[in-house]
Amino acid sequence: MQQTPIAVPRSDYRDAMARLGAAVNIITTDGPGGRAGFTASAVCSVTDEPPTLLVCLNRKASVYAAFQANGVLCVNVLAAGQQALSALFGGKTPMDERFAASRWSALATGAPVLEAAAVSFDCRVVRSTAVGTHDVLFCEAVAIRSADKAQGLVYFDRRYHDLLAA
Repeated sequence: MQQTPIAVPRSDYRDAMARLGAAVNIITTDGPGGRAGFTASAVCSVTDEPPTLLVCLNRKASVYAAFQANGVLCVNVLAAGQQALSALFGGKTPMDERFAASRWSALATGAPVLEAAAVSFDCRVVRSTAVGTHDVLFCEAVAIRSADKAQGLVYFDRRYHDLLAA
């Protein structure tokens, strides 16, 4: 006899995930689909051979079409003190205003690289898998830029926390 799986209520899951601390990132793209960016904490390493990480993107997000069309992105890991920039890219602010709030450059793919990021991973999307409401984008790093100082920004218990090197 097959048992019916027990479903965890969405609110319980979201409350539990708030206790899973995560780096705060601004994911950017540019190309034929236009320049776009959003804030994400659903980012992690997959493998170092080839250097690959994953980014989760909601298919209903306003930036979804741009990321699909461009096939490249940059994971800009935010540094301590960049909470306002995270909020700007996480809201409904027009795209031009988001990018006007900081200095950007480009590496190999042309995706915007945040000059003040703790580290930036310039990537090409090599695979995408649909899971629930999101696409999981597997992204191969083709260039990396790191800041001199080790500092970071994490989101835990629905608040930002600065991480500073000792």
